[in-house]
Amino acid sequence: MSWNPEVTVAAIAERPAGHDGPERGKYLMVEERVGGRLVLNQPAGHLEEGESLVQAVVRETREETAWRLQPEALVGIYLWRNPDNGRSFLRFAFCGTVDDHRPAQPLDTGIVRAPWFSHEQLMAQAPRLRSPLVMRCLEDFRLGKRLHLHTVAHLDLESALHLDGVVNL
Repeated sequence: MSWNPEVTVAAIAERPAGHDGPERGKYLMVEERVGGRLVLNQPAGHLEEGESLVQAVVRETREETAWRLQPEALVGIYLWRNPDNGRSFLRFAFCGTVDDHRPAQPLDTGIVRAPWFSHEQLMAQAPRLRSPLVMRCLEDFRLGKRLHLHTVAHLDLESALHLDGVVNL
């Protein structure tokens, strides 16, 4: 029997402290309907064929929140098995800044809205989090965990042939 975890990406975007609006110091989240429940998650989704992990997190953030993400670092890589259905997820969580908000853009299917929450508000909403990955990724971000974006390389056959040390692919 083969085991194939689903590869997903997630975005952590914090409003900068200098922002003048009421969302200052809050995190961009999505409120979505999943299995009849209204849950909270980071902007997140599945890696699609042919795209890099960085391209996927930019696309998912735009589709689910109408914000453009500019990824700055990889926060972490997480493997989680959902005890309810046995599905496994390999999540790559990125952090970055958002700009170019398009409020008239329809949000992805199932997404109700894309609110900003403080850490305290999210802690108070713990039962509504889509999975334990949500808070784990956020806590790692708050601890300052960051890896350079080059940590997640995207190679196709053409680019791999031009690397030193690659022999006869």
